[in-house]
Amino acid sequence: MRAMKKLVVGNWKMHGSRASNAELIKGLLAADLAATAPKADVAVCPPFVFLADVAEALKGSAIAWGSQDVSVQAQGAYTGEVSGPMVREFGAKYAIVGHSERRSYHLESDQLVADKAKAALAHGLTPIVCVGETLAEREAGQTEAVVARQMKAVIDTLGAQLVQVVVAYEPVWAIGTGKTASPEQAQAVHAFLRAQLKAALPEAAKVPLLYGGSVKPDNAAELFAQADIDGGLIGGAALKAADFAAIARAA
Repeated sequence: MRAMKKLVVGNWKMHGSRASNAELIKGLLAADLAATAPKADVAVCPPFVFLADVAEALKGSAIAWGSQDVSVQAQGAYTGEVSGPMVREFGAKYAIVGHSERRSYHLESDQLVADKAKAALAHGLTPIVCVGETLAEREAGQTEAVVARQMKAVIDTLGAQLVQVVVAYEPVWAIGTGKTASPEQAQAVHAFLRAQLKAALPEAAKVPLLYGGSVKPDNAAELFAQADIDGGLIGGAALKAADFAAIARAA
């Protein structure tokens, strides 16, 4: 059986300040999501430098937190990298790996993403593995081939640990553009990914599949109502407490 609760994760990307983050968290705590969104698990992923502030502000609340990336290395001479043990020390539960912006701007390969997922698991973090196609790839009819290739690296690297991950389908053409995959388009890819995971490891059929790509309060309920969409990885709307709370309630 798949988990009944939806998972809604806010990816703050490279936004925020100590002051604005405090206001955002104040708004999220005031929304009392444990009571108003009881069917959703909720988490936020701030930039690394704000992780301590966020951990302190959310301590004792129903909102979990995570990092936007994690190194494949546990420690060492890797300037600019942040390791799993460092993130875990702040009480983080999740680590996003393979976001399309990392794949595009930092040229992260499918294998590197898979290795980061493995590193996250080794240090007690749940990796949120991102997959998704560009507009050109979708228009060329390559959506399934692209996400299958990205997912295969994770499947081959993790083996039985595959059941411990979260997968986020984020069509690159819908991230920050205001465009959203229709519920039917999103569901089709989620169903494809679910079948791929199940074929690789039957127990992996229960892996949570999140949708990301311009999710907003007015489209969240319809997206989350799809059979294979288990929640969302939220970008821009996660920076507004009222919007993020509304999305969590929609779950």
